[in-house]
Amino acid sequence: MEILSSRILLRPSDPRRSQSFYRDVLGLAVYREFGPAEQPGVVFFLGSGLLEVSGQSQQSSPGLALWLQVRDVAAEHHRLAAADVTVTQPPRLEPWGLVEMWIEDPDGVRIALVEVPDDHPLRRDQR
Repeated sequence: MEILSSRILLRPSDPRRSQSFYRDVLGLAVYREFGPAEQPGVVFFLGSGLLEVSGQSQQSSPGLALWLQVRDVAAEHHRLAAADVTVTQPPRLEPWGLVEMWIEDPDGVRIALVEVPDDHPLRRDQR
């Protein structure tokens, strides 16, 4: 199987609230908007991936979590805490060498914000 493109599909309980969270609070850039003006779908850039927030669900997706690499987890912690985002784990250095913090979106979707330290194997040239 050859994968040409991919994205995560999120069907929130309140689409406008979740779109606002991802756009205005997290600050994700919009890749495209589609659908009717009264209830548009929005696709956001997620680094090398995409997140589509569209449609509506009557229940949450308990197995879904997002992993987002950021440059400075501590700065994001201060910014998001000031915006009243639910922080379920403040930044900490994990045994596997990444600095991680966990937050939740308005529907309780878990989001890991990850900083890769300069000396971590993910930073080394694999060639």
